[in-house]
Amino acid sequence: MTTTKAEQLRIAGQLPSPKGVALAIMEVCSRDDATLEEVARIVQTDPALSSRLLRKANAAGQGGRAVASVKDAVMRLGMNTVRLLAMSFSLVDQHACGPCPAFDYGAFWSHSLLLGVSAQELCKVVRVTTPDDLFACGLLARIGELALATIYPQEYAGVLQQKLSTEALLEAERQALHTDHLEFTAVILEDCGIPKALAEPVVFHERPEASGFREGSRPYQLLQLLVLARRMADLGCAPEAERHAKVGELMRMGGQIGLDAQAFGALFDGAVAQWHSWGELLRIPTETLPDFERLTETPPQPATPATPDAQAPLHVLVAMGDARARAAIVATLSHDLGCHVTQAGTGGEALTRALQETPDVLMLERLLPEMDGVEVCRALRATEWGRSIYVIMMVESDDPDRVEEALEAGADDYLPQPLHDRLLHARIRAARHHQQLRTAWRDDRAQLRQFMAELALSNRRLEHAAMTDLLTGLPNRRAGLQALEQAWSASTRTGQPLAALMIDIDHFKSINDRYGHAGGDVVLQSVAKTLLSAARRHDTVCRLGGEEFLLVCHDADLRAAILAARRVQQTVRSHPPQFDGKTVPISVSIGIAVREPQMADADALIRAADQALYAAKHDGRDRIFVSAAGKVLGVPSAHNAP
Repeated sequence: MTTTKAEQLRIAGQLPSPKGVALAIMEVCSRDDATLEEVARIVQTDPALSSRLLRKANAAGQGGRAVASVKDAVMRLGMNTVRLLAMSFSLVDQHACGPCPAFDYGAFWSHSLLLGVSAQELCKVVRVTTPDDLFACGLLARIGELALATIYPQEYAGVLQQKLSTEALLEAERQALHTDHLEFTAVILEDCGIPKALAEPVVFHERPEASGFREGSRPYQLLQLLVLARRMADLGCAPEAERHAKVGELMRMGGQIGLDAQAFGALFDGAVAQWHSWGELLRIPTETLPDFERLTETPPQPATPATPDAQAPLHVLVAMGDARARAAIVATLSHDLGCHVTQAGTGGEALTRALQETPDVLMLERLLPEMDGVEVCRALRATEWGRSIYVIMMVESDDPDRVEEALEAGADDYLPQPLHDRLLHARIRAARHHQQLRTAWRDDRAQLRQFMAELALSNRRLEHAAMTDLLTGLPNRRAGLQALEQAWSASTRTGQPLAALMIDIDHFKSINDRYGHAGGDVVLQSVAKTLLSAARRHDTVCRLGGEEFLLVCHDADLRAAILAARRVQQTVRSHPPQFDGKTVPISVSIGIAVREPQMADADALIRAADQALYAAKHDGRDRIFVSAAGKVLGVPSAHNAP
């Protein structure tokens, strides 16, 4: 018997393989007398593996009782699944990077992880094996590529730099290395103990036509799920500009397993959420994707200059199974009616082309190969972009039942077969009128959106102006009192203390008299900046009016409020403003009040702080006073403190 190169390397121990705890788990599971308790004890020696299996077990619980112990997680998942997951996670951890310069290890694991979670989610719809087993199989579906990059780093780099398609890559691998990654995948899966019934569909998922599986058999169903999971991973990892073109085939393949556009979109979004979650846990990079509904939207097309007298030709997609009949209609539409025409021969191709091209009109037969016209129409109408296409269904006769079925599926109009030119011309005129109405509606909608955006911007500017003191840029009295009300409500909910500091610039009238109003404005602006720098990040500073400011201190008791007042007083004193080449010495008086049980509302807090401020000014200014328990007391300022 001929031994393949991959098998030779396995014998030599050079293939990527699990190590450490994962290897110990595999060895225990290979024994006939292995127990779940024994496996759990080994898992517990690896905290990272323990947390991953707990997460997997709770995800597999379908909303049942959460498990908190490794033993319960192992029991819920089962010995075989634990073995597969431990082996997979071990390979991810070992090969996060490697020696092959042209192999993108991060992109490889990102794609493999999305393939795995996609296979898992699909398996919940088509139950042909356990979802967790298919997760592991999907994660390892491309492991042969990693093996080649690990064993032949320089040689494989030369192959990868050619950026070849799957078939061409396999051929280039065979020419350069006398083996290919599928051969290595098969050997590694066997080496990891993955049953042949699971391993074979994994190996053939890149070339499903070569599998020879009987349609409807379990291996065939597994293969179809893995192929669809691979396409989902291709979409998720594709550059943004290439994603839209991949959506049509995905929707068609989803329809083959009984998922309409909405259900498939929900499944895809769920797989992406799992991808992000597991990516964070396994330290694998992932992409941020819009939801599936957004991915189906037609990307904006480059604008083409319009001429005053020329009207863009109507874009019609014709989907018919009979090539000769299709050619005749295409000739009529393009030559007689001046339409831009594209063609499809099957329902699946029609859906894909409709997604890629977004034609103005889709003319399709009710009886199409692969996916009938009614199914295509329903799939289109389930998406936002598909609802904009004018659909004309060609039915075999004027049978009311068939016409009703077409219209209920979402068709806008119908044509009986065989087609008559006069009816075809009339239907296209109606479609053109529909397109003109939609174009006018889109233009009006665009203008309305622009108007709304401009109005929203104006409103934001007005709102900002209404809540901002124009001189200092601080929130004004209205905004400050609103902030105090919000802080009062938060304090009520949480029970945290709250303090208010009223701050007044000393002898401000004298400053105005000596330096003029321009000098007074400079002093106000300087004090505003100083207060902002002295306040804590989550506190609020506002100008109440004139030379008075308010500092709202969240989660601050009396001691913290006094410290804040001293900090403000010292900072103001040590940063005098400059005006007309002269230093303007300034100081502030501060009144403090802290929320007390007898205070009914925020207004009571402000009144108490104002009383303390009045006492500070009356006592000679440059003072800090506190209103507490119905008394007003002076406290040493930073300047006067011993």
